[in-house]
Amino acid sequence: MAFVIDATAAPVAGIALISTWVGYEVGLIQDGYEAIGQNVNAYSIFLETIPYRFYNILMLLFVVCTALFLREFGPMLKAERRARKYDATNEEEIDPHAMSSELDEMKPAKGVKLSIWNAIVPVGTLIVTSLIGFYFNGYNTIMSGEDAALIADLKNSPFSFTGIQEAFGASDASVVLFQAALFASIVAMVMGVHQKAFTWGEAVDTWIGGMKSLVVTGAILLMAWSLSASITDLGTAQFLVSSLSDTMPAFLLPSVIFILGSVISFATGTSYGTMGILMPLAIPLAAGLSGDPQFIVLSAGAVLTGAIFGDHCSPISDTT
Repeated sequence: MAFVIDATAAPVAGIALISTWVGYEVGLIQDGYEAIGQNVNAYSIFLETIPYRFYNILMLLFVVCTALFLREFGPMLKAERRARKYDATNEEEIDPHAMSSELDEMKPAKGVKLSIWNAIVPVGTLIVTSLIGFYFNGYNTIMSGEDAALIADLKNSPFSFTGIQEAFGASDASVVLFQAALFASIVAMVMGVHQKAFTWGEAVDTWIGGMKSLVVTGAILLMAWSLSASITDLGTAQFLVSSLSDTMPAFLLPSVIFILGSVISFATGTSYGTMGILMPLAIPLAAGLSGDPQFIVLSAGAVLTGAIFGDHCSPISDTT
């Protein structure tokens, strides 16, 4: 169960059309293309990387095969056999009381009627608000810009696929996702207070407690961005281009990037940090080795899918 959850979490979030993960990926792609002097629609580039996200796609396919054929291997096979043939000597390994104390804190108060809508409505609010926010944030950005042709296209067909894609690409993901999450949190608080599941004070305390788990993520991102900025200022990408342009065949680059991303993410346990470190190097390097725009897209996809490897295999990954 843990494997299925993990293997359908990061691979889906990494290639979903809308997610906080995608917002981060789009921002990195935008910065990478700006480093080589190209002004592109980063969201469009992200969509083009999806067919090259082999690890994500194959892992999802692997989960389907595991579910359909009920075949396990390695340590999971041993655990499955042990679970089917219960042995009291292994009781301490599956002790439910060994779970994190955070789960105990999230238990509802006695007498509170449980409802699946308490999950569906806030999460649905987050998704719908994000979609609307991405569109209107990007729409306003384009309308206040100087691209007359794009402005005219949006005015003539604001809800066409191209118009929506351009609006999403021009939006500020960090602002929209923060606003959507805040609004969804308020909706969840109102629902809980209305049902007398908790008071307003308890709701705020719970909300703040939930943010504690993001502190480590924030610290990792801060350090990854710092390292990324240092790499950019030192001209590491230009150095690699000059060093490798005559020695490494271009066709090897995406594979090398994927392997490097896998190693870094496995060693550090963070996919976000790996993306932040490698993307400023991969895009300029791909542009230096080959002038083919699709080759740059392929290399960017190798960064994004290689980084997810660590989320599954690293023993120090938070998701593991």
